[in-house]
Amino acid sequence: MHTRLSVVGNISHDTSHYSDGRRCDRLGGAALHTALAAARADAHAAPVSVIGHDLAGLPATHPQPGIDWSALAIAHGPSAAFTLTYGTDDTLTSSQADYGITEGLTRHALDHITANAGDFFHISLRRPLQPEPLLVELTNQRAGFSVDLFLPSAADMIRAATPWLHRAAVIFTNAAEYRLLAEALEPDTLPLVAITDGPRPARLLTHGQPLAAAQPPQVNPTDVTGAGDTFAGTFLAHWLASQDTARALDQAVHAAAEHLTAPPLLIPAPRRS
Repeated sequence: MHTRLSVVGNISHDTSHYSDGRRCDRLGGAALHTALAAARADAHAAPVSVIGHDLAGLPATHPQPGIDWSALAIAHGPSAAFTLTYGTDDTLTSSQADYGITEGLTRHALDHITANAGDFFHISLRRPLQPEPLLVELTNQRAGFSVDLFLPSAADMIRAATPWLHRAAVIFTNAAEYRLLAEALEPDTLPLVAITDGPRPARLLTHGQPLAAAQPPQVNPTDVTGAGDTFAGTFLAHWLASQDTARALDQAVHAAAEHLTAPPLLIPAPRRS
């Protein structure tokens, strides 16, 4: 794929709690998981994010061929931190957020979009991002873009983004998020929606009609955080390279399954000044 994939979203400290007592502390955030997955699938991917000096060592400690760190802004203040709680079926039941320096993401992302209109953009529609100015600029630039949702903020983000969602090349949701999406606007206006549903088949819909489905491999997850972002990044890398939606879907479900049992991304030690 020759076009760079710019991924707008958070990079964060993530703590996951599970009903069986498991706890996982890891480096996370949609911008990181999505971009890393795309790069592993041979894309040229740039996380567009704002982090504090506590994560400034990230590029050096997590090298990955294909990753472009040039759109990573480092500012004074703490990076975002999320605490995620999952139920017995590994579905998200609650989340707590400390956005920290990520409050500046909207301005940073808008500047990046304006300066790099030739990229393909993936926008992770999650707080504290304000989607309206980004989607207006993407439309004005006639730039290609996709979006994803996160259940705790999905209803609010869908309302904010509704005027532009029909322009998205792909919308990534899970089953619960898709129900909210279908309540807010007509599915037949959406060119392509990718729906994941845990261990059940992932589906592609085009204008509300079934296009393809793929059954994920059976695994015993150690941590589910970031699996959806891994799915999205892998799908986009293959789809942008070939426009083969069925192959992109198959590759995405396998990459997401591998993520479920992968060791956590380690949080880098703070860089000494």
